[in-house]
Amino acid sequence: MILADKIIALRKKAGWSQEELAQQLNVSRQSVSKWEGAQSVPDLEKVLQMSRIFGVTTDFLLKDEVEIPEAAEGGAQETLRRVTMEEASDYLALRREAAPKMALATFLCVVSPVTLLLLAAMSEVERFHISENAAAGAGLSVLLLLVAVGVSIFLTCAGKARAYDFLEKEGFETEYGVTGMVRERLREFESAYTRLNIAGTVLCILSAVPLFLAACMNGTDLMYMAAVCLLLGVAGVGCAAFVYGGTIHGAMEKLLEEGDYTRASKARSGILGAVSACYWMLVTAIYLYCTFGPSGNGNGKYTWYIWAIAGVLYGAVMMAAKLIAGRKTR
Repeated sequence: MILADKIIALRKKAGWSQEELAQQLNVSRQSVSKWEGAQSVPDLEKVLQMSRIFGVTTDFLLKDEVEIPEAAEGGAQETLRRVTMEEASDYLALRREAAPKMALATFLCVVSPVTLLLLAAMSEVERFHISENAAAGAGLSVLLLLVAVGVSIFLTCAGKARAYDFLEKEGFETEYGVTGMVRERLREFESAYTRLNIAGTVLCILSAVPLFLAACMNGTDLMYMAAVCLLLGVAGVGCAAFVYGGTIHGAMEKLLEEGDYTRASKARSGILGAVSACYWMLVTAIYLYCTFGPSGNGNGKYTWYIWAIAGVLYGAVMMAAKLIAGRKTR
């Protein structure tokens, strides 16, 4: 095992990102990246610093033939799964293939209420001759169909990459050259990722424009509802851009164990997953009660707002859960 691989293994075992290790050593993140990519070698002073902070000997760091560091605790070393170059390339290919499909699935889920909203508004205009019950029934059917298609796409994509679920749940080591390959692809994708995030942000901000224009024109209820539908369509495209870029970028972060996929973050993933599942089950229960309960009578004309409010609150709930989980894992 060469020095580059040892630095990667020790950094990941400590649960640090490249930025965090760089701060410990008082160097730039680019320096750490070059060390791990075997593009340069740290000077002796930095080797000594790493020896101290990782609790290993300088012999372990500098001698390729020394494979197992002396454990500071005197216990057995943890055996980590090793990701080969072939596995890393296959995983990245799967996620790149899944990215447009997941973006489409996201778009379908965001725009799923559009038919329901339009039919509900049209049912109040006599010339369309649509009853409220017919509008609610047809609209809810289309909504559920689009959500079902979207969910099936998500599940299909997840199923194809199930063999790599451990990347976001467990610590692992990578074969020599994997980190350098992934980091090179990350650099190549960075500009596209930035453009997708900018496009998604701009579209989400501009999505409210149709609603403001309808208000300025003192439009009818049908016009307002059409503006809301256009809002959902534009926002859906913006969300799709986020998902497309995030799927590819996230796959590379998983292989590098950086960003949201450091080992410290993985330790909290079980708690966050449980919170997320409970949250959306509760939201679904509230939606079903408000739509089909005693006060809803099967009319989903306005209850779709529950999903919009829940989506906004979700970020706050997960942020609070991360803070609480972070304190418990320290």
